[in-house]
Amino acid sequence: MPALPVFTAETALAKVQAAEDAWNTRDPDRVALAYSEDSEWRNRDVFLTGRDAIVAFLRDKWRREQGYQLRKELWAYDGNRIAVRFEYEWHDESGQWYRSYGNENWEFDEEGLMRRRYASVNDVPIAASARRIAV
Repeated sequence: MPALPVFTAETALAKVQAAEDAWNTRDPDRVALAYSEDSEWRNRDVFLTGRDAIVAFLRDKWRREQGYQLRKELWAYDGNRIAVRFEYEWHDESGQWYRSYGNENWEFDEEGLMRRRYASVNDVPIAASARRIAV
């Protein structure tokens, strides 16, 4: 049963965990199913609308961000909105590892699909030995 708004602490945590689990599959088609057909995104400096654009964005993202592993943490919730903080680790084609930190603001429709996702993200180069998120 999907977690639907109005969120409680339990359902907000379930929504965050479901998002983390889906994103860690690195399957753009699976991830996109959590978003409404007309979902609006801001990811860094990229603005998207709709599932097809989300799938294309994620395919490109995971081609560049290899070895991707993500952790999300519930920050706050109210009504049909959830705020999360996250960090993920990945490496580029040259083997340089990065840790990306960020915050997301989510807004859901009455069916529990995310209709808005606004993400701010910063990347920090790290040594492979400094990784904290194990596969």
